[in-house]
Amino acid sequence: MMPAIPQPAFYILKCEQSAPPGMPKPSCVKADDPESQELFMHLAQSLMMKGIVGTVSPIKTGCLNRCALGPVMLVEPGHTMYVGLTKEKIDKIIDEHIIGGNVVSEYVVPEAMWGEPIEPASIAK
Repeated sequence: MMPAIPQPAFYILKCEQSAPPGMPKPSCVKADDPESQELFMHLAQSLMMKGIVGTVSPIKTGCLNRCALGPVMLVEPGHTMYVGLTKEKIDKIIDEHIIGGNVVSEYVVPEAMWGEPIEPASIAK
């Protein structure tokens, strides 16, 4: 009998949007910032090294609409948006939030930039 594949406890959506060089709009992956280009790989490798990649699913996404605060990633469940990411911040988020169960408040998007979600039914035509 084959072992069951666990349902992920967390999905980590990492913005991989990049703007062309010279474009005035900020982006989470920048041509002139090598670390921003390495963050997703660092996230995935860190999850693998800790042995939790089977229950934590890292996902590359397009724009998460918080470009000025990037690089960003969204952790579900919990709808927690982390901003201004570095490799060190990702390591702390994995250790304290994903493994430890405590949101890393100092890296969370400011309330004024996030707020409550808008239910689609409230704006549907």
